[in-house]
Amino acid sequence: MSSSPVPVVAVIDIGSNSIKILVATRHAGGAIKALTTHTIDARISAGISRAEPRLTEEAMTRGLAAIVELLALATPFSPTSTVLVATSAVRDALNGDEFRERVRATTGHAIRILSGDEEANLIGRGLTCDPALAHLGNFYVFDLGGGSLECLAFRDRRIEQALSLRLGCVRMTEKFIADPRAPLTAGECTALALHVRDTIKAAGFRFNLPEAEAVFTGGTLTGVRLIKGALHGVNLENTPSLVSLSTLNDLLDEVGSLTLEERKKIPGMPAARADVFPAALVTVVTLAEFGMFDRFHHSLYNLRWGLAAQSLADVST
Repeated sequence: MSSSPVPVVAVIDIGSNSIKILVATRHAGGAIKALTTHTIDARISAGISRAEPRLTEEAMTRGLAAIVELLALATPFSPTSTVLVATSAVRDALNGDEFRERVRATTGHAIRILSGDEEANLIGRGLTCDPALAHLGNFYVFDLGGGSLECLAFRDRRIEQALSLRLGCVRMTEKFIADPRAPLTAGECTALALHVRDTIKAAGFRFNLPEAEAVFTGGTLTGVRLIKGALHGVNLENTPSLVSLSTLNDLLDEVGSLTLEERKKIPGMPAARADVFPAALVTVVTLAEFGMFDRFHHSLYNLRWGLAAQSLADVST
């Protein structure tokens, strides 16, 4: 008798800044194995900070094209199931349902809208798949996207707190940076940092775990590692996954003093994120100082990995 085929899942994460795919399966030992990953910077979230946010026609067109391209990348792997999820940009947009219907009509796939709590918890589930973090018992996890910042606390590798805060880098750039093409001003930096600190404090997130490390996911620290890697002529995988607060502060001083066009010329800088990179760095630095962390572990095991773990468990039952 032939054995059952190994389940394969394709997960597409429709984020505020980028749209990403993970096609994954399980090793015989149970660990999740990535078959392919890809990211497209579609930036569907322009205008997310407005009182009545809407997805623009251009943003919906970019988003739909990106989803079609990523689905085509998954086709050779014959996925057992395909999951499309959307987070802050589509969740908050008044015309988010219109975008979802366009995607369904074109691809035949429905988009699942994740609540802030679902997003935070699935990010946490993804982080526990990272073998590099297996030694951590008590730790905090932060995931910075374009629309929101997810904050989690793990005690003995179980989620104790999970919050989703509207502190995404696109949202913060629109709210606090008068001209993203110009250098960051001291006033903008101070106002943004105070807002981040006040929002975290008002939400009641507690930094009370004993002997806890801090973990960060998302494109900001990926960008930091890409820039540092380009400086030393190494690729992302060969850069240190530990990123110090001093490194972040030094890079903020450098990037914040530059115009957008100058930022784009920094070797390793993701050009599509150069406009929101200063606000993202201010947010990360403020978070580190508020939580009294001198470094972050950077992990690439994020929301997609949590969804893959969930989906593979579903198709295996």
